[in-house]
Amino acid sequence: MKKWMLSVGLTAGLISLSACNNAGGADSEAIVESKAGDITKEEFYKKMKEQYGDQVLNQMIDEMVLEDKYKVTDKEIEKETEKIKEELGGEDAFKQALEQNGLSDEKQLKERIKSMLLNEKAATEGVKISEDEMKKTFDEKYKTEVKASHILVEDEKTAKEVQKKLNEGGDFAKLAEEYSKDPGSKSKGGDLGFFGKGAMVPEFDKVAFTLEKGKTSELVKSDYGYHIIKVTDKRENKFEDKKEQIEQELKQQKAKPITEILESLKKKADVKVKDKELKEKMEKKAEQPQMPEMPQQ
Repeated sequence: MKKWMLSVGLTAGLISLSACNNAGGADSEAIVESKAGDITKEEFYKKMKEQYGDQVLNQMIDEMVLEDKYKVTDKEIEKETEKIKEELGGEDAFKQALEQNGLSDEKQLKERIKSMLLNEKAATEGVKISEDEMKKTFDEKYKTEVKASHILVEDEKTAKEVQKKLNEGGDFAKLAEEYSKDPGSKSKGGDLGFFGKGAMVPEFDKVAFTLEKGKTSELVKSDYGYHIIKVTDKRENKFEDKKEQIEQELKQQKAKPITEILESLKKKADVKVKDKELKEKMEKKAEQPQMPEMPQQ
């Protein structure tokens, strides 16, 4: 999963809803009409506020205090958008990924990217990475990369059936599209692109980096099922070409907890919630034990 795919929420739609509700004089306007009755903007807003209001307001406050201190440029957002398109393999796969993650268009994605970058800038502010650290990571993970395709199936019987077809001259890409259970690579003939050591599960990683270019593996079992791996290319990278990516990765590993940063920013901004119902709901939730933050991938 890409980082941006994990941050899809309700914010965009509900922010629009709040704006509509506060437009003035139109709260009783029907947004649904039927013989059974009508639903007005006010009724819809009230119901959404009851169910999601505290969550959305918290997200809006978080973004507000982050934007007050940190800046994300259109150029930075565009750069991340293009990276995602490249990683997904083109416009068609990009549009499909948007739909699968509940995003109606590229504009909504860019809103998520902006939020992601604001959080990233806040969490990594002041984090220093040495040249030696970066070179060590380069040697371990990025110096050599392989490009591979795979066919992933759930059971050994199906895996052997696919393997038999490959041995009889079957087309790897077509068989991947027909049999593979990996939604990320299935539509691309099993293509996973280039990756470095440690990017895949250990069983997969070990085989991919020992196979010769153009060769296909025997069955490889992992927690995900049975893989058939084909290495299509290998390359040796230069440190300078990977330096920026490695620095970002290491900074994320050393990032400060974003929850602590947000609490500090809110105190400095003297945030006061005026809506009594939302305030009580937010305070109640704040008193509940919090799950520990997951480490960044």
